[in-house]
Amino acid sequence: MNTQIGWVGLGNMGSAIVQNLQKNGYRVNVYNRTKEKEAGAIEAGAAPQESMQQLVHNSSIIFTMVSDDNAVKEIYSGEQGLLSHSPSGKIFVDMSTVAPATSRYLADLCHASNNQFIDAPVSGSVQPAREGSLIVMVGGSAETFDKVKPVLDIIGKRSIHLGGNGAGSAAKLAINYFLAINLQGLAETVLFAKDNGIQMEDMLTIINEGALANGITKGKAASILNNDFPAAFALKHLAKDLRLADEQGLQTPLFPPLLHTFQQALENGLGEEDVMTIFKYLQQHKGSHPSVENMYPDDNISDYAN
Repeated sequence: MNTQIGWVGLGNMGSAIVQNLQKNGYRVNVYNRTKEKEAGAIEAGAAPQESMQQLVHNSSIIFTMVSDDNAVKEIYSGEQGLLSHSPSGKIFVDMSTVAPATSRYLADLCHASNNQFIDAPVSGSVQPAREGSLIVMVGGSAETFDKVKPVLDIIGKRSIHLGGNGAGSAAKLAINYFLAINLQGLAETVLFAKDNGIQMEDMLTIINEGALANGITKGKAASILNNDFPAAFALKHLAKDLRLADEQGLQTPLFPPLLHTFQQALENGLGEEDVMTIFKYLQQHKGSHPSVENMYPDDNISDYAN
């Protein structure tokens, strides 16, 4: 508990994790470029830092959790970044969702100045972050993982060491692909039932009382029924993660239309809403997607039913 933790990036997830760490007795130094976002953490007892250099000086383990690859690279390597004053002997932990190559790049920067680094993105949203019940996916040396594990055990109900730097980021892209499948599958199922005369509430009951129920189907049911999608995890972030998976070489039958749908929802102005707003996009654009016959014009689809 005497470990001094530094935290950069106080979005919805970062703020929830910091407050959970403080609740469990850790002292946390915080820095965020948008100062208003520090308010909740400071209210809960965090110590605001004037600069990232001051944060590094006053902390032994420094966590970063920001929106994308460019942002995290700037935070580490920028003129006023975490490594700008050549610290040594520190442990850096990046929880951002980025490309595996970016995690390896950050690791090389840290190792070159005698620091340690792990990539440790999480699976879960704001409520599990508040409760400390996230899943933490770790890439880096086993030795560094062991040093940070007591803190990770507060952040998540399970932290898994997956291999070298970049392994945590690769696992995060994979689980977010599965998340997108769940979200779009749930939306399509409810809309298909509705189009065939089934009340949405009844269809959601069938799903959530049966074998196909999961945290997404239960947690997002109210948003679907209320047609209200306040962002726990903004769609723009998941669309970005799917683009990263595409760059990483994901090639499966379900992936191209999934990527297209989330990208279209983003371009239609839904990026700031919750990921479940994919339901709203599909409902608004019913009939604009290609039929199976149009996708496979040379096939006799009826053959597949016989």
